[in-house]
Amino acid sequence: MKKIIVTGGNGYIGSHTLIQLIRSGEFAVASVDNLSRSARGTMDRIEKITGQKVVNYEVDICDKEAFFSVIEKEGPVDGIIHFAAYKCVPESVDKPVMYYRNNLNSLLNVLEACEKYHVPNLIFSSSCSIYGEVEKLPVTEATPMGIAACPYAHTKQIGEGMIEAFTKKNTDFHAILLRYFNPVGADMTGLNGELSPDTPNNLMPIIMETGIGTRPEMTVYGTDYDTRDGSCIRDYIHVTDIADAHVKALQFLLRGESPSNCEIFNLGSGNGISVLEMLNAFEKITGQKLNYKLGGRRQGDIPAIYSNSEKAHRLLHWECQYNVEDMIKSAWAWEHNRMK
Repeated sequence: MKKIIVTGGNGYIGSHTLIQLIRSGEFAVASVDNLSRSARGTMDRIEKITGQKVVNYEVDICDKEAFFSVIEKEGPVDGIIHFAAYKCVPESVDKPVMYYRNNLNSLLNVLEACEKYHVPNLIFSSSCSIYGEVEKLPVTEATPMGIAACPYAHTKQIGEGMIEAFTKKNTDFHAILLRYFNPVGADMTGLNGELSPDTPNNLMPIIMETGIGTRPEMTVYGTDYDTRDGSCIRDYIHVTDIADAHVKALQFLLRGESPSNCEIFNLGSGNGISVLEMLNAFEKITGQKLNYKLGGRRQGDIPAIYSNSEKAHRLLHWECQYNVEDMIKSAWAWEHNRMK
């Protein structure tokens, strides 16, 4: 079995990717996560779902010596999937230095580890935010990077550039940059989902907390955008579909099918859903009314973005398996389970 290190494995997308890696039956996995943006108990939930115990090294990847010691202990390593980064848009606007330091230094250490320990494959967690405010939708991989709307997005732009430069020098090294859109939902068992010690800033967990009553009300940020109902439009995609794409990207590299040693893929459903449409869908599917108010725009947000993911369909043989109803039902089941 191939040995894969997942950084940020206790996080939302990292934990679901660990689950999908285990379900594939092809990989031995380990997690590196200092738990600064995730909660304890994630590895227990993964074991409950998969029947397999996963070790997590409670290490800050910005601590190069500590991170390298993990690679040495687990080696030889066939690939790294790098999730570990701060990702809150409003926080990045408020604390830009913290975001540049954490997100870029951690990636530098990952790349240096790949070079020193001859790790041949890297999957990088990027973001559709690198495109900025686009003139033409849907977004394709050929859409040029725009002006980053926030420091978080800028760190992803810089990070992609760092990896591209690294692959030019290290021609036996292969990387895939996955620019995904808006992951939502939970494992369909309802046993693992989005959980963070921080106050949520993403739409779905805010909807869930409002629906179940732990949040008294929620705010729709911006109702005067140039969209069909005035609220922001995003491309929501089930987190298990995102996780599955990481597995398929890794398999693609291991089979030696990549046409270059640095490939970029968009991951999205291809359908834009507005914030107000998502609220209405939640109320219809669950029968639960939401207490929300309409507010002003939030700094760092763009009006609309959604994806063309044809390249991932064609080369990775990846398709979305879950729809909006699955996203809401799985997230709602997880919300009830985590409140027990």
